[in-house]
Amino acid sequence: MKLLAVVLVAAAWAGFGSALDNGLALTPPMGWLAWERFRCNIDCVNDSYNCISQNLFMQMAELMADEGYLNAGYDMISLDDCWLAHERDQQGRLQPDPNRFPSGIPALANFVHSKGLKFGIYEDLGTKTCAGYPGVLNHLETDANTFAEWGVDYIKLDGCYSSHEQMDEGYPEFGMHLNNTKRPIVYSCSWPAYQNDPNYTAIIKTCNLWRNFNDIADSWTSVTTIIDHYGDNQDALAPLAGPGHWNDPDMLIIGNFGLSYDQAKTQMAIWSILAAPLIMSVDLRDIRPEFKFILQNHRVIAIDQDPLGIQGRRLKKSGSIEFWLRPVTPVDNDNHSYAVAILNRGDSTPTRVSFTLKELGMTSAKGYWVEDLFEEVVGISLMPSDPLTVSVNPSGVVMLKCSLLK
Repeated sequence: MKLLAVVLVAAAWAGFGSALDNGLALTPPMGWLAWERFRCNIDCVNDSYNCISQNLFMQMAELMADEGYLNAGYDMISLDDCWLAHERDQQGRLQPDPNRFPSGIPALANFVHSKGLKFGIYEDLGTKTCAGYPGVLNHLETDANTFAEWGVDYIKLDGCYSSHEQMDEGYPEFGMHLNNTKRPIVYSCSWPAYQNDPNYTAIIKTCNLWRNFNDIADSWTSVTTIIDHYGDNQDALAPLAGPGHWNDPDMLIIGNFGLSYDQAKTQMAIWSILAAPLIMSVDLRDIRPEFKFILQNHRVIAIDQDPLGIQGRRLKKSGSIEFWLRPVTPVDNDNHSYAVAILNRGDSTPTRVSFTLKELGMTSAKGYWVEDLFEEVVGISLMPSDPLTVSVNPSGVVMLKCSLLK
């Protein structure tokens, strides 16, 4: 297979110049979110094991702390929709459903903090959340203060039941109120996901991360649709990302029902190339070991969390094969190291792919140390023109790190 020779100019990878500077999310956030796996299951009478309740979040917090997820970098657990009561309290403040969260949100936040984790919460900029619970519109300052008092560290603010004009005014205003509380709260916005022509200049000055495409579903088709969106629109989206401000392609569905083992590795690899938030949505109580291994792969996570914060790009498509690259550390003057994901979009048999590092734009005369980030094999030293052949499973990925040799 021939690849076009590409020279990667540093400016082509550069991030956006002006962005929110609250000192938070300097690497993509990592954690656990309830929505994709547990949705709005509020039937705690007939399904107490899976319903949205304080017990569910306490169990997940314990597993994150005890089963290696916190050690791997997943340091936040967050509520999503349906935690609320249908009415505010007599003082006009938000309150949780009293039957499913009888101890209250501050007690749950304290429990999460006692496990060494940050606590996240969900709300909506509109009059109602997407599931019909009270939204923050007309209560922006009150609700920001409430969340700070409750010990919230991360907030996902959705955009249902609000107009474009309300979003353009409300998201920055709510961010201002969060900052005024003096509590460090990572701000996740759904602002651009609801607009055809979002004002990213305003968005990246307001939000630490933002959703800008469809919700993920538990299927390979959903994952590939998101991958294609970020590849097809990379010239517009990639420069927006950087320390403190990230594109969010949505949750990791690894370990649920819709992805094979190879497809799960592909999601983990491409999300890491994209410098995406790694937010799991999976039942940690019964996750299979092979999927737990993917989620806790320290070498792949290190790519996602690389301090340069440069979002990677799809470099080349040839038949069913795609090459995705991301500049990472270590760096030597103008030369970067690179993470490479070789994705096979075919659905029949493994494909052998031959290439040189030079064809991918790597030209350091000192050479590169190349290692497979998913396979436990010894790396090799390669010069830019040395040939390399890998076998990529259908709907699978081979992920390499090519580190500069000194």
